[in-house]
Amino acid sequence: MKAINRLFLLITACLMSASAIAASAKMHIVCAGKDDGAEVYINGKFRGECPVDIFVPEGRLKLVVRKVVDADHEWVFEKDIRMADDSEKKVEVVFSLRKTAASQKHEEERLAVERAEAQRHEAEHKRVETVEDAETPKREAERAHGEAADQAEAAKHQAENLRVAAQMRNEFDAVLKNGAFKAVFRDCADCPEMVAIAPGVFEMGSNNGTAGEKPAHRVVIGNGFALGKTEVTQKQWQAVMGKAPSKFSNCGDDCPVEQVSWNDVQAYIQKLNARTGKQYRLPSEAEWEYACRAGRKQEYCGGENPDSVGWYEQNSGHSTHPVGRKQANAFGLYDMSGNVWEWVEDSYHDSYNVAPGDGSVWAGDGVQRVLRGGSWLSKSQIARAAFRVRLDPDSRYFDLGFRLARMLP
Repeated sequence: MKAINRLFLLITACLMSASAIAASAKMHIVCAGKDDGAEVYINGKFRGECPVDIFVPEGRLKLVVRKVVDADHEWVFEKDIRMADDSEKKVEVVFSLRKTAASQKHEEERLAVERAEAQRHEAEHKRVETVEDAETPKREAERAHGEAADQAEAAKHQAENLRVAAQMRNEFDAVLKNGAFKAVFRDCADCPEMVAIAPGVFEMGSNNGTAGEKPAHRVVIGNGFALGKTEVTQKQWQAVMGKAPSKFSNCGDDCPVEQVSWNDVQAYIQKLNARTGKQYRLPSEAEWEYACRAGRKQEYCGGENPDSVGWYEQNSGHSTHPVGRKQANAFGLYDMSGNVWEWVEDSYHDSYNVAPGDGSVWAGDGVQRVLRGGSWLSKSQIARAAFRVRLDPDSRYFDLGFRLARMLP
């Protein structure tokens, strides 16, 4: 037994000697102020929290110091350091802010979804072009004849739409003049500014867009309603809910609130209605597109140039922006293309087949809800007036927001 103990002590001494040889240099790692507590890694192994003195082996070492800021960001310091035998070095940590791996993955996934949607849209266009190029002169003549008939029918419908819309507008203007409500109003100091939208008729969707945008169809908005002049801001959300959940909190009070789910919006509306005694709600998808188009056939909500009317991937600088800084549409509404996606009330359906023609909410199973308008993260074709996407009602992302609708008067 004594022989075994002596052997054990001899092995332990050898191991301790090897460890001392392996860790023959000393590193002093210093962090200042709020950076205390950052995790220190040498060659991928955790060695303590900053500030810390640690023994390290000689040679070329990879030092990483990391501290989590929030779910999307972390402070990181990385440096390759060569340590000589029996040397000592002091390392003062200077952090750089970067996105976490999870945040980068989420953004890449969202971008991949939008790129795939854009690619499907482009592929559909190419397919149609290929089919059209292959048509015989006879088919061309038949198509020309059909187009002429369609144009005549469309002109007839357009004339009827204009007549009905003019009649509705006259009735709405008469009510407006009687003082039942104002053209632009605010129910309380912290309430969103609302714009009264007259009833009318328009063509919803696009036969030249994605499958979800088809078929284009006539919708009659029979009753006037009010819609938010801008998206609901961080300040307006905080006044009702107590805390703004936005990722871009540094953007300021006038920037749109984001990272809110469809369910979160319903809770906000319930509290706002209790406070004001009014009937705020999300717009129906048809009301949203009617207000976006504002009586015109344009690619975006307010014009043909996305830079004039909205913040999107090419001009946003990868952030939201204060509301109301771009050009308004003909109804005086801002940012309906870009800045943040806007929840609407409707459940998602794969196409407009059998969609209601009266502008009402298209109910469904509620498993997924519709968003419109694109965001600061979207390509320009995604911010088109007709484009639509879907998400689960509990989804919260840094490009999801909303604007309110309200019953009149």
